Amino acid sequence: MFTHINGSSVTWTDSAKEDVDAIILATGYAPDLGYLTPRNALDEAIRPRHRDGTSLTHPRLAHVGLEWQRSLSSASLRGVGRNARRSARRLTLALGRSWH
Repeated sequence: MFTHINGSSVTWTDSAKEDVDAIILATGYAPDLGYLTPRNALDEAIRPRHRDGTSLTHPRLAHVGLEWQRSLSSASLRGVGRNARRSARRLTLALGRSWH
């Protein structure tokens, strides 16, 4: 797991740094996104800020599987695939690459 993101560079737990094009997090059923989400006045993590899964706080970061990301089925196996394809397409286009 990485410990820090700075632009397109991530820092790993052993302090090594690596440039990346995209990050895909598989956090499971109950995600713990405190390190990616803004905090409120009580210093509690709040829901990730995004539009249709594309992060509004971290460039080139996309979320999939969030409740009501795009629809009721977004947080289910039935809907996450559609969201994943959409996010992968958006990230690929943002990186200036062709989508297959």
